[in-house]
Amino acid sequence: MVNEIIINSKEDLSITLTNYEVGLLNFIESFGLPTESVLVGVDERKRVFRNIEDALNLLNSNIKSNAIYISKFLAATSAGLFDSALNYLWDETISQLRYRVAQYDIEYFYDLAVKGDKRKRLKGIEDLSKLDDSELIEGAKEIDLVSNIGYRHLDHIKYMRNWASAAHPNQSEITGLQLISWLETCIKEVISLPASNVTIEIGKLLNNIKSKEISLKDADNISSFFARLSPEKANALGSGLFGIYTRLDTNEISKTNINRLLPILWEQLDESTKDGFGLKFARFTANGDVEEARLCRAFLNIVSGEQYLPEDIRITEINNALDNLFNAHISIGNFYTEPSYARQLKRLIGDHAIPKQIDSKYVNTLVDVFLTNGNGVCWDSEGIFVELIKTFTERQVILAVMAFQSDRISSKLQFSLCNNKYDHLLMLLEPKITIPAVNEMVMAIKNYGKENRDSMRDDSKINKIVSVLKRLLK
Repeated sequence: MVNEIIINSKEDLSITLTNYEVGLLNFIESFGLPTESVLVGVDERKRVFRNIEDALNLLNSNIKSNAIYISKFLAATSAGLFDSALNYLWDETISQLRYRVAQYDIEYFYDLAVKGDKRKRLKGIEDLSKLDDSELIEGAKEIDLVSNIGYRHLDHIKYMRNWASAAHPNQSEITGLQLISWLETCIKEVISLPASNVTIEIGKLLNNIKSKEISLKDADNISSFFARLSPEKANALGSGLFGIYTRLDTNEISKTNINRLLPILWEQLDESTKDGFGLKFARFTANGDVEEARLCRAFLNIVSGEQYLPEDIRITEINNALDNLFNAHISIGNFYTEPSYARQLKRLIGDHAIPKQIDSKYVNTLVDVFLTNGNGVCWDSEGIFVELIKTFTERQVILAVMAFQSDRISSKLQFSLCNNKYDHLLMLLEPKITIPAVNEMVMAIKNYGKENRDSMRDDSKINKIVSVLKRLLK
């Protein structure tokens, strides 16, 4: 039958969606309610069910038997409510991600996922529900529970969930092939993604640090593992060790172990991560957390890292303002909350220079919020961001030009609005460029295909110019 879809279960049950749709729409119409554009057509629903078995076969039986939101996804799909189905798919993805994170070192996860004072309010697994979806996904990516490809796809699915699903009023159209593709992505890249060897090894190391003494010989053996870490994973581990060392309930065995391991790892950490430890010292001091500040200083003393302590408490205030602005930006109500934090940041900057320790974070945060969330421009903040960008120093211009190297900025460039704002950013920076290599990078970006900009950071020619710019920052 042309307008019939057959779903074969163990009982060989047949469901005729057309009859259901006609009856439901007649019932709705009897109350004088609209029936146009309420349900997705039967043909689109059939496309989902023709492919559903292959997608669900990617789930193991244990996950499948508890995937309540996948059941709701199918129910909403069969009814022609694709916007609701997308919402249920996202709920299942987040639920499974929380479960997977809960199996890992939860304190380490919070250290990587959460910025600012909010971190202090998070302790055990029960606090996972307090995280925004963006924080959960960012942290999961840091510990490889989400692949790099999965992270990018999830960013797109989250965007569609926020602006095209039943989570908010809209009239966006979702096709059956889109829906089944998103289901497959969430299953392959999140729900059923096996933990990487590095993730497993770091988990074992963290457990050993907290539970038994690591000898000098053990530390020497661990150094070979450190040498194999990517820069991102080394930075993440360094931040994790800092989190362990500065917690008040950390035992002496753990601190002794970190004393032995940190000098081995330190040279692999980038300057931004090291500067971050100094920023946290300033935050502890400003908040009156005397013991945490002492432990932070002791952590830096292990590697003679006192140079990373901030010059002025103003750094902490700027850092907090950047965290507040970023957290407002990733929230659903960012158009309402961003402007006040943008104005706060502007007041703190004034006519003074940005301390070097916070240069990178300041530039990356401003670029991030200036590119928008991909859905619309926050006009009350836009003028402030433009004004601050126009005051960038030569060093800050270089950092801004290289901002596409980050996961967040690179992923944003898959959205047309963010891409247009990226061109606007380059236009604002160009008058301040005096170094030929920086100008070469800007021209390379402009000449890069707009539709492929989200893959620029993987381009070998682009990376050759990036390596030159990085030397200019030293």
